[in-house]
Amino acid sequence: MVNLTIDGKQVQVKENTTILEAARAAGIHVPSLCYLKDINEIGACRVCVVEVEGVDKLISSCNNIVSEGMVVHTNSPRVREVRKTNVELILSQHDSKCTMCVRSGNCTLQTIANDLDIRRQPYEMQVPPYQWSPRSPLIRDASKCIKCMRCIQICDKVQDLHIWDVEGTGARTTVDVAYNNRIMDSDCSFCGQCVTHCPVGALSERDDTEQFFAALANPKKKVIVQVAPAVRASWGEEMGLSQEDADVGKIVTALKMMGVDYVFDTDFAADLTIMEEGSELLRRLNEGEHQYPMFTSCCPAWVRFMKSQYPDMT
Repeated sequence: MVNLTIDGKQVQVKENTTILEAARAAGIHVPSLCYLKDINEIGACRVCVVEVEGVDKLISSCNNIVSEGMVVHTNSPRVREVRKTNVELILSQHDSKCTMCVRSGNCTLQTIANDLDIRRQPYEMQVPPYQWSPRSPLIRDASKCIKCMRCIQICDKVQDLHIWDVEGTGARTTVDVAYNNRIMDSDCSFCGQCVTHCPVGALSERDDTEQFFAALANPKKKVIVQVAPAVRASWGEEMGLSQEDADVGKIVTALKMMGVDYVFDTDFAADLTIMEEGSELLRRLNEGEHQYPMFTSCCPAWVRFMKSQYPDMT
């Protein structure tokens, strides 16, 4: 075990623990943008900098290991000044039109900027242009990218698809589809992990809400909604409802009030699908021709992944 002091608090942690993890274990908040434990610990954003007694320069807490007797200051005037400057520099290349951003209210950069009381931009704004196909189910807004590299690392180390890569050098450095590909021509399975781990609004799913409302407003159209089992089980979480309150009947009632003509539940059809798939597996095994497991999924990301990575098994 290693003993150290963080903001005057005596802390004891295991060896090889980072300063950031030690602080969080002690209940001391150190902000970070790019950090993902065991996945992205490159200290790119420099927001998690701390002051260590005996060390001249501030150091990033996400990739520096604690040592015996270390004295750390996470909120000294020097730390606050440098941290605020680093965030202001990030904002100078970031489209800060928060009211039109999908992540407004749920954005790590927005939260940190507010916590640091950033009310003006002292640096010249140099926001890169936004060019992306609106037809793609995955939308990337280059004007919001903060080059944290989270999307690259999660795709490389977890999904193992290597869709994203660094492009350009110096101030022109950005993230784009690897090998100069278009996203629709790449092996991207559209699993959404890069969207989930993006701390800002640079990555998002395509929003077809307006098409749905346009259909509701068209008197010549019959609007049909079919609710999948996954939606039945998870919709309440998004609405802040308990599992008991998130009854599927409430989905039906809400959709009907919006003007939907017919609402169908896929639950029974999903049960039939399972029965059909089970019967097919038994038939294959009994025939003796296919002595291997049968994989199946109704997830489009899973199907696309199989087709691009294992076409021989399709």
